[in-house]
Amino acid sequence: MFTNEGVRERYRQVMESLQQMSLDSLDIKDRQAADFFMNQGITFTVYSDNEGIERIFPFDIIPRMITSNEWKKIEAGIKQRLKALNLFLKDIYNEQQIVKDGIIPASLIASCPHFLKEVVGIKVPHDIYVHISGIDLIRGADGVFYILEDNLRTPSGVSYMEALPARMRG
Repeated sequence: MFTNEGVRERYRQVMESLQQMSLDSLDIKDRQAADFFMNQGITFTVYSDNEGIERIFPFDIIPRMITSNEWKKIEAGIKQRLKALNLFLKDIYNEQQIVKDGIIPASLIASCPHFLKEVVGIKVPHDIYVHISGIDLIRGADGVFYILEDNLRTPSGVSYMEALPARMRG
């Protein structure tokens, strides 16, 4: 919402609306959103947490605005990144040229708990190893978008896509 110079232009109306609300009112809206998520079952469980309680997905009622030009750049970057990740996995599970070239030590690959020796040499259709990915996107203090992390396992919330109407899935 902010730069070092102040409020971003596209956030001016949002900021004006927020300034007209009390903190109590904003807190009530935040709790209403959390209650809605819980009541709709938009939750996840951290299985490594012995409490085993459902938690709502982290959600902020203040929108993140991304312009169409920013999104085009982000989309192109994510596509490039996923292509690179698929090529990396194809190499690791086949020729392992990246290991042979000394770029990544074999011990690093072998010690990874997610590396499955049993998959080495198996050809996958169209060389697509990553069918779905969760990409955590952040905007840095410099205003540039960065990828915080890739989640190549089944990302939390992917099952909710089936519940969305087709028109909302793109």
